[in-house]
Amino acid sequence: MKYEEELKKRIELLEKKHKKHIFHSHAKNNIEADIKKDFSMDSGDINEDEDVSSKISSKKLYVSSLTPPKETKKSKIDYKKYSDDGADDALNSSIKKSSQLVTKIKDEIGKVIVGQEKVVDGLIRGLICNGHVLLEGVPGIAKTLVIRALGQVTGCSVKRVQFTVDLLPTDITGITSYTPGKGFEVVKGPIFANFLIADEINRSPPKTQSALLEAMQEKQVTIGKTSFVLPDPFFVMATKNPLENTGVYQLPEAQVDRFLFNIIMTYPSLDEERKIMEDNITLRKFDDFKLNAVISPKDILHMQELVKKIYIGDHVKSYILSIVEKTRDKNFKFADCISFGSSPRASIALFIASKARALMSGRSFVLPEDVKEVCFDVLRHRIILSYKATIRGLNSEDIIKEILDEVHV
Repeated sequence: MKYEEELKKRIELLEKKHKKHIFHSHAKNNIEADIKKDFSMDSGDINEDEDVSSKISSKKLYVSSLTPPKETKKSKIDYKKYSDDGADDALNSSIKKSSQLVTKIKDEIGKVIVGQEKVVDGLIRGLICNGHVLLEGVPGIAKTLVIRALGQVTGCSVKRVQFTVDLLPTDITGITSYTPGKGFEVVKGPIFANFLIADEINRSPPKTQSALLEAMQEKQVTIGKTSFVLPDPFFVMATKNPLENTGVYQLPEAQVDRFLFNIIMTYPSLDEERKIMEDNITLRKFDDFKLNAVISPKDILHMQELVKKIYIGDHVKSYILSIVEKTRDKNFKFADCISFGSSPRASIALFIASKARALMSGRSFVLPEDVKEVCFDVLRHRIILSYKATIRGLNSEDIIKEILDEVHV
């Protein structure tokens, strides 16, 4: 094998191993010298018949001539810095059991939902936080199905409302009806359930959308002159169709802010879509998947209380506040692209959502990584962009990425 071929092979090996690194101009000379040193040969003394590939693999490749990445190694997480020394064994045991229940929920939902792990995690996280979720995505990617499956496996009562242009607020909440011989009586609407699926919520006018406001915030509904407490737990999971511009109504900002998370559901991968095509809900009924209730509403209420006991240190609290404050910072790189930054409700949402992620991970304390993971779902709908963002082709995702790059723990 000629020397030039050997040199070319070694450079190719280096490039393959270090795809993200960039070669300096002197890299070739360093590699060439390294080859000579390894084999103790001049450039013309290499025997073509000699099998040098085994020698190459046994040698340590010379990489000092490569530009290292910004972070060559992931820094180890100092758990002691963020953990609570006062956490007792009973609390840790309860957290571990809850984490195992979450795993059972995801496994059971996996019988009918292919992929979409982040979406499922977000929905479960919202349920543990006792919040509400706005699920957004193109038609036909199983938005309604995943919510329906979650209601089935949690053993909760599920009601579904298809929002249309002519839907009235009383169609959701209920009415006071007069029946001859009986007098006036209250007919409760579909909102009286543990899970309410508000399908394509943006197809109804704001008047109807706002009928959910009292229910989502106060967990009660007023029909006539009487207020009725909703079942506990109560969870609104709304789907939104982002495609049409006609026949749809923009959700009021006051209502959007009531949703703890705004989750974006994307297309499945090619392998996932193959499985969906072969074993889909069109060919089989929902009941044919035989989803079992692996937890009860009582277990959900227990997790909602348990998540409040998750420890969050001052470092992480300051990190959350810094992230939210950056959305209002006029010296921020994309400040001119933001009309209004996030309200204190965003800080509260990051606070409780990061705790929920820690609980789902089986930890009794919150890490900065928990905050980063939930940041997009929490802030995506709480940053109101200006026209300059549209001109520059930026969306809320770009803004949040820049914020996370600039703000450090």
